[in-house]
Amino acid sequence: MTLFEPKPERICMKFNHTSVLLSETMEQLRIRPDGIYVDGTLGGGGHAYEIARRLSGNGRLIGMDQDADAIQAAGERLSEFGSLVTIVRSNFADMREQLKRLGIAGVDGIVLDLGVSSFQLDTPTRGFTYRDEDAPLDMRMDDRQTVTAKDIVNKYSEKELYRIIRDFGEDKFAKNIAKHIVSSRSKKEIASAGELCAAIRAAIPMKVQKSGGHPAKRTFQAIRIELNRELDVLQDHLDEMIGLLNDGGRICVITFHSLEDRIVKSIFNKNEHPCICPPDFPVCVCGRVSMGKAFHKPVVPSAQEVEHNRRAKSAKLRVFERREQP
Repeated sequence: MTLFEPKPERICMKFNHTSVLLSETMEQLRIRPDGIYVDGTLGGGGHAYEIARRLSGNGRLIGMDQDADAIQAAGERLSEFGSLVTIVRSNFADMREQLKRLGIAGVDGIVLDLGVSSFQLDTPTRGFTYRDEDAPLDMRMDDRQTVTAKDIVNKYSEKELYRIIRDFGEDKFAKNIAKHIVSSRSKKEIASAGELCAAIRAAIPMKVQKSGGHPAKRTFQAIRIELNRELDVLQDHLDEMIGLLNDGGRICVITFHSLEDRIVKSIFNKNEHPCICPPDFPVCVCGRVSMGKAFHKPVVPSAQEVEHNRRAKSAKLRVFERREQP
């Protein structure tokens, strides 16, 4: 197995993560034993392992992740496959450049699992959780990044906080939450999940808190998305990844909230029907050519999977197949 970056020298708890829609993703990828595949969100290596074990000696798997803990865990899990697997520590936004470095012009399949891993959520020091009051406000997918969630909470203006909580958290109390965060930090810097949760609770009516789930969930999601530029990266690079597919190759994207799903659905549809000519034109003159076919009905987890893994409940798998035009 090849590592583009030396294995991180760090001690961490076991990287636990249950891969969502695993069998459904493998079915949709239609893996060829001698094909080249990319897992752009390697995580603990669940999807990657299932791809690698279906490859022959002529196949190849490229695993990418920006999280050092994921790189270490996946490297150990995939070590049995030797040179069939290459692991790169990088964001999937750099997929084209990383494949170019490896001498790969096209691939037969790509997997993106856009969810936050169970390890990240359940490790308080990573700062993704709102359930541990002492957890730091970190939320970095890549710890090489210098800006953290704490910086956003304490340095963004009230207007900027309102924008991200409204747009990325889709919280109807966004304006009041932003106001209470700014008020709270004016007295003392907000440094922990508990302190941020206290400001959020003060902004939301008690009757809503009793029936609407954890009041901080949407705000934490919004801050995480802003910090890691999750939607920007997806919006800016999904077209490019479709272009990396060989004829007949497929990209499978698993989303966990409506913001991601809308982006994936829109880009897949645009790549299937790129023509921008007016509907009354008898023939296309814009010259835009379809990249393939979008599978318009998303695949969702079975009731059994949701029962065993509650985090799978909101997951949707969307698929696009590259088809070269004559």
